[in-house]
Amino acid sequence: MSLSDPRLRAILFQALVIVGVVALFAMLFSNTLDNLSRRGIQTGFGFLDHQAGFAILSSLIPYSETSSYGRAFLVGLLNTLLVSGLAIVVSTIVGFIIGIARLAPNWLVARLAGVYIETIRNVPLLLQIFFWYFAVLRSLPLPRQSISFFGVAFLNNRGLYLPSFDSVPHLAGLNFQGGFVLIPEFVALLAALSIYTAAYIAEVVRAGVLSVGRGQTEAAYALGLTRGQTLRLVIVPQAMRVIVPPLTNQYLNLTKNSSLAAAIAFPELVSVFAGSVLNQTGQAVVVIGITMAVYLAISLSISLGMNLYNRTTEPAVRA
Repeated sequence: MSLSDPRLRAILFQALVIVGVVALFAMLFSNTLDNLSRRGIQTGFGFLDHQAGFAILSSLIPYSETSSYGRAFLVGLLNTLLVSGLAIVVSTIVGFIIGIARLAPNWLVARLAGVYIETIRNVPLLLQIFFWYFAVLRSLPLPRQSISFFGVAFLNNRGLYLPSFDSVPHLAGLNFQGGFVLIPEFVALLAALSIYTAAYIAEVVRAGVLSVGRGQTEAAYALGLTRGQTLRLVIVPQAMRVIVPPLTNQYLNLTKNSSLAAAIAFPELVSVFAGSVLNQTGQAVVVIGITMAVYLAISLSISLGMNLYNRTTEPAVRA
């Protein structure tokens, strides 16, 4: 490989950009620490071992008010990953269904899909979160007393208590202990993120399908393939080359949009760590820096995974 190779030049340019960005952030971080030290403001990561002293409504791992700030950070991170991961799965399924329906030969099906896309995309996500939380979930006549499902799951107006990997929910005093709970805030956020992102994914899918030449469809029909086989074996594999890049952007947007959960007090990363922990400790630089680094790591992981998937599909499409 030589400098005339565009692949090598691309790698070198990316490496230089990464080094420059890291050096810039290192300089800014060092200057910030120096300024804080001159003003007598202590900073560092030692506060993560201190007792948090506040409760969290929903946690996938054991947590109490006596847990540390580091434990609270982990709870917020896991909640963010859980709601984002589930929303990605649901929005992808719904988005592909709506996107295919948008191109259906049936006028009514295509029209309904179009109305869904245009309506959902033009309503701000925050308003949709409020709608699902206040107008739907909070207005449901859920029982004050718990309803038992086979003795391992319980439902009341506080949420749905489900078994976890290490324990089963059980009534202890006036509340449940063990397991984990799907609180209304979680369901509202999951529904809003999934439905909102699915509208954009549907348009991505529609554009990808339309990018495949009509001759491919006609050739498939000439070989005796049915409409479903043509879509599954011929159109979608070729359309994925167009779908994957913008689909990755939608996954990244969904993950970052999960921070809007702070508006309905769902304990995700921003609400717990960049909210409660920051307010109690005053360690703004460290807390915001960790939060930014976590979101950067999540975004890079999603991009890497989608790029790897895209590379695995290219040989099959070419063949």
